Amino acid sequence: MLAVTKAIVIGAGPGGLAAAMQLSAAGYEVEVFEKQSIVGGRTSRLTIGEYAFDLGPTFFMMPQVLEEVFTRVDRNLHDYVEMKEIDPLYTLKFGDKIFTPSRDHQKTREQIKHDFPGNEEGYDRFLRIEGEKYDRVIKLLKQPFSSIGDFFTKDMWHALPKLNAMDTVYGRLSKYFDDERLKWAFSFQAKYLGMSPWDCPGTFTILSFLEHRYGLFHPIGGVNQICEAMAEVIKEYGGKIHLNTEVKQILVKDKKAYGVELADGTVHYADDVVINADFGYAMTKLVDQKHLTKYKENKLNEKKVSCSTFMVYLGLKDKLDLPHHMVLFSEDYKNNVREITEELVLSEDPSMYVHNPSVIDPTLAPEGKSALYLLMPVPNLEADIDWNEMSEDVKNWMIDRVAKEVGRSDLKELIEEQYIVTPQDWQDKYNVYKGATFNLAHSLDQMMYFRPHNKFEEIEHCFLVGGGTHPGSGLPTIFQSAMISTDLLKEQYKSKTSQAKSYKKGYAQ
Repeated sequence: MLAVTKAIVIGAGPGGLAAAMQLSAAGYEVEVFEKQSIVGGRTSRLTIGEYAFDLGPTFFMMPQVLEEVFTRVDRNLHDYVEMKEIDPLYTLKFGDKIFTPSRDHQKTREQIKHDFPGNEEGYDRFLRIEGEKYDRVIKLLKQPFSSIGDFFTKDMWHALPKLNAMDTVYGRLSKYFDDERLKWAFSFQAKYLGMSPWDCPGTFTILSFLEHRYGLFHPIGGVNQICEAMAEVIKEYGGKIHLNTEVKQILVKDKKAYGVELADGTVHYADDVVINADFGYAMTKLVDQKHLTKYKENKLNEKKVSCSTFMVYLGLKDKLDLPHHMVLFSEDYKNNVREITEELVLSEDPSMYVHNPSVIDPTLAPEGKSALYLLMPVPNLEADIDWNEMSEDVKNWMIDRVAKEVGRSDLKELIEEQYIVTPQDWQDKYNVYKGATFNLAHSLDQMMYFRPHNKFEEIEHCFLVGGGTHPGSGLPTIFQSAMISTDLLKEQYKSKTSQAKSYKKGYAQ
């Protein structure tokens, strides 16, 4: 590594923190600049009065990826975060039918045999075939796709017969199950990518498989505690995290990034810049358009982006008879998804996710009370929806739906605290481009090489981490992006001499 090599990370989301961990542990001088008053980005802790919530993700899959992020910097994840496995994986409700799959495959098979007779053999084939696919695809998630030649690696040819890229998630599940509800139960995970199972490439059936192979976990204190732990490790290695510090623009000269200008006019120089800001936001707000070609604002506007989410966080002065987390499916789930992703309208019969972590985690609410999290997938800001006008109605519908579920007509009277995040809020308060909370869509023309590259192709000494680059959205893949990008950053110096290039003021002149 070059002497006194400095890296600036824009954004203290999970990808930015994981990258800063890797670089600070490797001896780089690292500074992280975060606009918000707390680390985590969309994975931060939301505190309302005496209640605490995860702003975004509420559970963690594939803990081995996160363990690797810590192991690579000589730390043990479990020294920092207590991870509690969730069993069952979740409660799925289709009208009066309830399905509670588990990582215990025999237990899940028996439940399918009882409730969806004739589909248990399909479950066996799902585990076997999707397992074979995952074991091949996982290698592609760990490699960069910096050039078209990366499609012609040995791992790519090995995975290709199993990718199912020309099929859809729903199409793949239809080969295992004949009951529509089971197809939904193993395909709704496409929503983790903000996509419809009827459009999402068939490769992503591995999402539900991953849950059934590795389980789901709740970090005590919330998923946000993973970000707090990474921030602690960064500081242990001498890295600096600046909160309440907004980056105004990335400094670029001769197609090379050499630092950032903050909102207060302060300039900080660096050898490399790592962008963890939302990709669409970064390209439209942080980089001068004259430095871009492929991702100029007018071209970016043509890219497909994910759906959004409407969020309701409730502090309740009582316990509710609800599982840790559950999905309440629309009666016509396909139509519900079509309205969100194609027609761009609010559904009259929407699906909803309910997270009730207080049943296993006493740290989020005072004794005898509950921190309840409600999420409804909705269209992004490409839709003609006035969220100032609609937010109260949507919030009330969601609360009434939960009240009906638990048989508590007094539910609104239990509310001590509440907070709402609309798609407009995602854009205005959290810098999420078009309110698309799951970033760029994962269509075939926006995956791997066709996704923004980890080593950003438009600007030298600029690297991307997060859901807007390869491998894509979701915490495990975001952490993988950080490992890929920081490896590429370090790699560029291996052929250099020990004489560091200057990132001081002279470069800006």
